[in-house]
Amino acid sequence: MTAHKIPQSVLVIIHTAQLDVLLLRRTEPHQGQDFWQSVTGSKDTRRESWRHTAVREVAEETGIDASAPGCRLTDWGLTNVYTIYPQWQHRYAPGVWHNTERVLGLRVPPGTPVTLNPREHTAYAWLDWRAAADRCASPSNAEAILWLPRLASCPDR
Repeated sequence: MTAHKIPQSVLVIIHTAQLDVLLLRRTEPHQGQDFWQSVTGSKDTRRESWRHTAVREVAEETGIDASAPGCRLTDWGLTNVYTIYPQWQHRYAPGVWHNTERVLGLRVPPGTPVTLNPREHTAYAWLDWRAAADRCASPSNAEAILWLPRLASCPDR
């Protein structure tokens, strides 16, 4: 029996205080185009917290330790529900067509090293938040990045 992905995931916007955003290029193109995105990943279990999922996925995809000095992981309180792209539908149980995605931000110090997982990503780029939003393949990812200036400046975030 194949384990199916849980249709609950995180979207983690990794950024600096200067609002530069880390984007990753997926190994799998989408509709023949490069697919740039922030860190994303599904929960391992339904009971796994959003925060734990975010910390694990950030480490797996970028090698960044979200609890390292100078890092600050914040739940932005935003949730997206979207239709799963057809090319990734096989990863989910039959009849599952939508995913619920929780958005978190991870502020890191400038110059934070990135070590990509080559099974998932082939390149990375640090971009100004506007350029990062423009490059994203996913509309929900782009929209989350556009929230960055407002959310990053909130004192409780």
